[in-house]
Order: sequence, then structure tokens, then C-alpha cells
Amino acid sequence: MILEVDNLEFSYSNVDVIRDVSFMVEEGEIVSILGPNGTGKTTLLKCLNRILEPKNGCVIVDGHDAAVLGHINLSRKIGWVPQHGNASRMKVYDLILLGRKPYFRWSPSIEDYKKVEEAICLMGIEELSMRYADEISGGEFQLVQIVRALAQNPRVILFDEPTSSLDIAHQHQLMTRIRTLIHSSPMAAVLTMHDLNLALRYCDKFILLKDGHIFASGGRDIINSENIREVYNMEADIIEAGGFPLVVPV
Repeated sequence: MILEVDNLEFSYSNVDVIRDVSFMVEEGEIVSILGPNGTGKTTLLKCLNRILEPKNGCVIVDGHDAAVLGHINLSRKIGWVPQHGNASRMKVYDLILLGRKPYFRWSPSIEDYKKVEEAICLMGIEELSMRYADEISGGEFQLVQIVRALAQNPRVILFDEPTSSLDIAHQHQLMTRIRTLIHSSPMAAVLTMHDLNLALRYCDKFILLKDGHIFASGGRDIINSENIREVYNMEADIIEAGGFPLVVPV
């Protein structure tokens, strides 16, 4: 088991946002956290990598308690791909090299440069590496953020709404890359998503959040009309299209 979350809780100003959340993620799995706006999806992700400090509960990553790993060691275990990154006036290569910062001593080593080159080649963005990050498209920058997380050599990568700023073609291209990457490596991924149909097509397991707690979790069978009604307050049918379930609002 790569990631174990047990009874996680988080509050903003004594208002409970995450309540009694427990789940597990295995190697090679892509787990999608679903739910309406304001239900705590991004907050939950940030609790997993200690950007936010949980009030209660524990996160075990690769057999280690995240609370005692410390920032540097935790960054070697968990990669983070935010929804909106900072496309600064920096060469893409240098931005990716920052992913190796948890391994730096005084300056990057030969091994650090090697890991950066491997990550760039793995995601096929060699042609972007010498361009400036603020001159590339949103979809290209999203790939760069993933490559930077890969350079950390993590066991788990957290993605916060990875397709939110992309058109439909680039959404599917990015999710195909993520699925290929995770399914062919000793890693796992946890994503927050709004699009149920993208999640159903590319993810392995699902967590439905409602009011900060897990309403349902499991395989594709939990994405059904009844649960959608309860979580999203909408009516929908589930049909099959192209070999995949498809959520159709009614």
C-alpha cells in the first residue's frame, strides 16, 4: 500500500471542512476525488502533503507517517501538481530542476541532472526544455508541472484539477499521459476532478465527497444515478458509450 489515510479531519476557524476521511491507494492506481464545489476536495489534497496541517488523523505514505517525515523527506515521497502554477520568467529546464530541490546539498548533482533529463524524456517535452515557462501554452505548462513532480522521484503524485484550463482534446491527451505514466510505474496518483466522465474513463477508483466526508468510495459502480442525485443534487442516467460508462444529465 503506497498511501493510507485514516480518520483525517481539517477545520478552518473551527468550521469542519474535512471529517473522518479514510481511504487507501495502491501502487499503479489512479484515484479520483469527486464532488461539487466547496466540498473540500482541494483541502483534502493539501492535507495529504501537509500544505495544510490536519486537525486529526494520519497520512501514511510508503510506510512512513507524513507528520514526522519533515518537509524535505515528504517532498521525496509526494509530488504536487497544483491547478494554477506560477509560469515565471524561467527556462522550463530550470523550473523542472527545482523538482530536485529536496535532494540538493549545495548545488544540483550529476544525479539530479540525470533525473531531470529522464523525466523530460518520459513525458516527451524535449522541445520545450529551453523555452521560457511564461511563453508556452497552458496545456504545455501543465505538462511541465507534471515533469517537475516526476523529477522528485515520488511514490505518489497529487493533481488538483489537472484538466480545468484545457480544451476537450487536450484534456484527453493529458489524462492519457497520466494514465500511461501511472500504470507503467511504481507510483500512484490522487486527483481532484469536476468532470465525472473524464474520471470514469481514466481513473481506477473513486471517492465521492459530500460536505467534507466520504459519501461513497470504490470502483465505477459507485458513480450511479442515486449517488449522483445525493452528492450533486441532480438527476442523471448512466449509459455506455465506446465501452465506457457515461453520465448524462436528465
